[in-house]
Amino acid sequence: MTASTTDKADAQRPVLGRDFSRLWWSAAVSSLGDGATIAAAPLLATRLTDDPRLIGAASVAFTAPFLLFGIPAGLLVDRIDIRAMMVRVDIGRAVLLAVLTAGILGGWGGLPLLYVCMFLLGTGEVLSRNAAQVLVPFITPRAGLSTANARIMAAQEAGTGFIGPLVGALMFGVATALPFGVDAATFLCSAVLISRISRTRPVEHKPDSTGVMAEMLAGAKWLFSHHLLRSLALVSCLINLAGSAMLAVLVVHSGKVLGLGPFGFGALLACQAVGAVLASRFAPALTERLGREGALVATAVLITTSEAVLAAVPSMYAAGVALAIFACGTVTWNVVVVVLRQTLVPQHLLGRANSVYRLVAWGGLPVGAAAGGFVAAEVGTRAVFGAGAVVMAVVAMGLLVGARRRWITRAEPAPPPTEAD
Repeated sequence: MTASTTDKADAQRPVLGRDFSRLWWSAAVSSLGDGATIAAAPLLATRLTDDPRLIGAASVAFTAPFLLFGIPAGLLVDRIDIRAMMVRVDIGRAVLLAVLTAGILGGWGGLPLLYVCMFLLGTGEVLSRNAAQVLVPFITPRAGLSTANARIMAAQEAGTGFIGPLVGALMFGVATALPFGVDAATFLCSAVLISRISRTRPVEHKPDSTGVMAEMLAGAKWLFSHHLLRSLALVSCLINLAGSAMLAVLVVHSGKVLGLGPFGFGALLACQAVGAVLASRFAPALTERLGREGALVATAVLITTSEAVLAAVPSMYAAGVALAIFACGTVTWNVVVVVLRQTLVPQHLLGRANSVYRLVAWGGLPVGAAAGGFVAAEVGTRAVFGAGAVVMAVVAMGLLVGARRRWITRAEPAPPPTEAD
């Protein structure tokens, strides 16, 4: 009986293939270095200034490209070889981090250099993440999309949220420049792995006779005409606004309120990975059990709870639990909405529609980071978390109304692409 059950489970498990494995390893390796930078960048800022607004500006610099370059990035992704672009972006980010490392070692790595590097790293992130999400449907079977996206998110969260921050905080204590140099090396490894992916999306782009602007607007017109995806983009913007404000001031909160040093801050960031990895492991099953509407309502409740705990309980243990809950909610949300975009958007518009979605959704990141810094400077970090809890409570109520109307279940998937596409 046990053997037959195991055989049945193995038969139902989607085979994702070697190309997906290479993409997964690329995400895992580069995320490890990113986690080190995520911990080290705000720590570097705190060594250069004690102003929460200037510390939060590092997060603003990193997230601003999501708002500025979202639509052009989508057009670029729809026009060129995705695999080649991802390799070039990774090499560029490796060079950029090498410059930052040299600046710190040479004594000229101040706040201006940090802001410039974070801005350019964010620009690379816009291009790379958009390209990766467009690439996944071309290298994995449709039945395996939920599993593939969940595994990539698990790798990213384990690296950026758990191993990377802990290692980055330790390395920062040894040498300020070390975590940035390690991140540069991980991007080079990622570039090698992506270059070995054998399949990519065919480049069959036919320029629109009406011009580049019309091509960029085509994705926006399609997305904003789709009620479900338009609504999810707006909700994602609010979630990102609350989450970005929280994370932008977390380093200040951990030092001034919780009394933690660099390693303690890294440990707090690592707590996110506990919830994130669990969510990425069980999100597909949870979505199947609760339905996509129910899963999204549950994520909003989890994020609301995490912000409320941070605001109400000034304890490092409570903060660790809250961050794990926060990551659990955000990863589950991403698993559901990324698969929806990959299945509902016509493939010839996927890069542009995806970029417009990200433009709206990620537009909340720089706004939240800036707002968090100013609020923290005026009334303290706990007020930032309290405001985030209020925003997320409103989001949860709105999602509950949508769930009762079965708004996702009623959405019609896009027809499969024809040869003309």
